[in-house]
Amino acid sequence: MTHAMQKGSNIPVAALAVRAVLRWTAGPDVPDVDASALLVGADGRVRSDEDFVFYNQPRHPSGAVWRLGKKQLGDGITDAVQADLRAVTPAVDRILVVASAEDVPFERVHDLRILLYDATATGGSEPLAYFDVRPETGAETALICGELYRRADAWKFRALGEGYSNGLVGLATDHGISVDENAPEAQEQVQGPSGSPATPAPPTQAPPVAQPAYGYPQPVAQAPVPAPGGDPSFRLPAQGPQFIRR
Repeated sequence: MTHAMQKGSNIPVAALAVRAVLRWTAGPDVPDVDASALLVGADGRVRSDEDFVFYNQPRHPSGAVWRLGKKQLGDGITDAVQADLRAVTPAVDRILVVASAEDVPFERVHDLRILLYDATATGGSEPLAYFDVRPETGAETALICGELYRRADAWKFRALGEGYSNGLVGLATDHGISVDENAPEAQEQVQGPSGSPATPAPPTQAPPVAQPAYGYPQPVAQAPVPAPGGDPSFRLPAQGPQFIRR
C-alpha cells in the first residue's frame, strides 16, 4: 500500500534498501533540479565532507548511498538517490534527501514530489510512500524533501519540505560541510586567464562504481563501512567550483 504523506508525518521502513525519487514537471521556465543526500549524526551535522553525496561527489565512500541520475518520463523528470540501509554505519543517525535548483527559486518548479521505493523489489513496484513538496515561501533554492532516520534498530521516513533561500551552499554549511568562501583557488578554477570559464581540475577520487540504470532491479550488496570520520585528508573544493557541475 502506498502512503500519501503530509508534511511532518512519518512511516516505518522495513525495506533493506530504498530509492528516493524526486519528480517534477518539465517546462520552458522550469529550472534543472538535482537530488543529493547528507548523512548526518545525532547532532544534525556531518562527520566529514565525505558525508555529502551530490553531483560532484555522486557516491559515498562506504558505498551505502549514491545518486542514480536523471530520467525523463513523458513531461516529467526524475532524479534519484539510493541507500543500502544495512551498510549505513551506526554513527549516521539520518539521511537527508535534498532538492536544489542552482539559484532559481522553487516557485518555478512545478509538481515537485518525492517518492520512496523498496529498492530490492523487482519489476514495476508501487512506491512505499509519496509526498508533494510545496515550498513555504517559493523563494527557496534548496529543499530538504524528506529524511530517513533511525529509531532503535529500525528505520523510518519523514516528509519534511524544509527550505533554504541560500541554496545548496547554505544547506551544506548549516550541516557542517566545510565551505571556504574566500579561497583564491575558487576564482582561479572558475575563470581562466582571460576571464573565460576554465576547465575544472580532474577529481582526485576514483570514479564511482557503475550502477544499474534506474527502473531496473537494484542489487544490494553489503558495503564496507568507512573508518570513523572518513579519510582525514579529504576536502571538498572551495565554494565556487564545488557546486558547479564537472
